[in-house]
This record gives sequence, C-alpha cells and structure tokens, in this order.
Amino acid sequence: MTLIEKVLHLAPVIPVVVIEDASHAVPMARALVAGGLPVIEVTLRSDAALAAVRAIADEVPDAIVGTGTVRRPADLDASAKAGARFAVSPGSTPDLLAAARGHDVAWLPASASASEAMTLAEAGFTFQKFFPAQAAGGTALLRSLHGPLPEIRFCATGGISLANAAEYLATPNVACVGGSWITPAGLMRAGDWAAIEQLAREAAALRAG
Repeated sequence: MTLIEKVLHLAPVIPVVVIEDASHAVPMARALVAGGLPVIEVTLRSDAALAAVRAIADEVPDAIVGTGTVRRPADLDASAKAGARFAVSPGSTPDLLAAARGHDVAWLPASASASEAMTLAEAGFTFQKFFPAQAAGGTALLRSLHGPLPEIRFCATGGISLANAAEYLATPNVACVGGSWITPAGLMRAGDWAAIEQLAREAAALRAG
C-alpha cells in the first residue's frame, strides 16, 4: 500500500487547515488526533505554514502532516524539508508531474474532469483529489466517472461540509473528503482546541462507503 493510499483511508475526513500563527499548530494537531483525524493538510497559504508543518512533524508523532496548495516543484521540496509526509495540489502541471515521480513527499494531484483524471492515471497517479468538488459537478460527476474509470479513487475537496460529507463518502470512488469546516478561523484564533476536537469527533464518525 502506498503512503497516499494509506493516508486516504486512515479517516473519512482530512482537515484542510490554514494556520496564521505557527504556535497554534501543535495544540490544533493534538486536538484533531484526539478527535480521530490523524491526517492533517496544512495549506501553503500563509507565511506560518511551513513552520507549522515542522512543529507538527516534530511534536505530534501520531499525526501524519502534509501540505496543501502545492503549485510548483519548489513547494514539494520545501514541504519535504519541513517534514511533510504528503503534498496536495489544486491541479497538476507537467513540471509537477515530473518532480513528483520518486520525490520524498507523496503527491496527491487534483483533477476535475475525465480527461484530467485519465492523464494523471496514465502517469501512475490513480489516487487523486477531486477539486473543486461541488463546483465541478459534485457526486453526480463522481458517479459518472466511476463506470469508465473504476480504478481511480478520489479525495473530494471544495464545498464539502458536515451537511454533505456523508453523500460524498457514500459514492463508490470516494476514499475520503477534505474540508476546512473542522478548523474554522474563529476557533483557531480563539485557541478553542476543545471545540475543534469535538468537530473532529463528528467528522471521524462519518464512514466511507
């Protein structure tokens, strides 16, 4: 089993996190792990992101931390240096495809159409992020892709919440979903780790189909 396959099957939900203050990283990660969500995607959308990844990798051994919003080969290298185990992209490019082969960080590229999914699968990436899930066609498109592309499994991300996550997880080609609702900005700023742990527990109680 590859690392990406393991990551996508450890829990039904991968929290997609924006961390503005690196000091929040460790208590947040501990809350998520305690709530049953050990896989954490820290997006590269803030200056604190890589420091946060490094802190989680060093201090929360039960967490599997990765980076998100990876757009260029340099992001893969920076992710590896910070201790990330995996990296997630909003799409794919020829440069990223080339750099990801054999890289120390496991890569989860994104697709939003049959052609994109087929191109990635031909390159050996049968585990993919489906993004932006709701805007691209939601579960209807995913079910349509399952027939002709049965070997591809997705982490659906983009517009996912507790209200619709179960519908995605019941779709046969969805291994898990990703979402930001578990670590909302207000709770992060307030340092309300108990509330985040509770949101994680609710998400962990969902089950993949």
